[in-house]
Amino acid sequence: MKREKFIFPIFLLILVLFGTSVFAANTHKELEGKRIAFLITEGFHDGETMFPLGFLQNQGAVITVIGIQPGVYTAYNSDVTAVVEKSVTDVSVADFDALIIPGGHSPANLRENSSVVDFVREFIEANKPVASICHGPQVVIATGIVEGRTLTAVGGVKDEITEAGAIFVDKEVMIDGNLITSRTPPDLPAFSIAVMQALK
Repeated sequence: MKREKFIFPIFLLILVLFGTSVFAANTHKELEGKRIAFLITEGFHDGETMFPLGFLQNQGAVITVIGIQPGVYTAYNSDVTAVVEKSVTDVSVADFDALIIPGGHSPANLRENSSVVDFVREFIEANKPVASICHGPQVVIATGIVEGRTLTAVGGVKDEITEAGAIFVDKEVMIDGNLITSRTPPDLPAFSIAVMQALK
């Protein structure tokens, strides 16, 4: 079955909601010098990866895509590919100012890897921003340290959140300390702005 390509509607959404300034050269970069890791593997969601990546990069952030193993991986919902530059075992929490975990099928694979889970746990414990969207919070939940925290996610993850002792809310972006969570692609503008504000 041919996979649908959702990446182009996402970029149209960027243009409508943010205007052409998203892609224009900014004289003032809000995140100049900030280092952000994107955590993905095979089956990532194209828009939930490329939208915040492009937005944050446009604000001056230095982006590194990390995962279980370096390589080229394909989105589950399109033919879009992304290069994982480094393994989580080859980087440290000290290398980055924030961590982004997009959704799709990728989080289901990431949360089964102990090195990934340990890395995310260390990031949370270091009180650095950890932002996840859609199914991305599954990886955050896997750390075992979300009890009492308030999160949002795609509806299918609600039970996993509550079973982990966390509180589920249905809103476009939830900020609880250093944890930033959102639900689905329509929330991407608010999600991306929340990450930027957490790093300013």
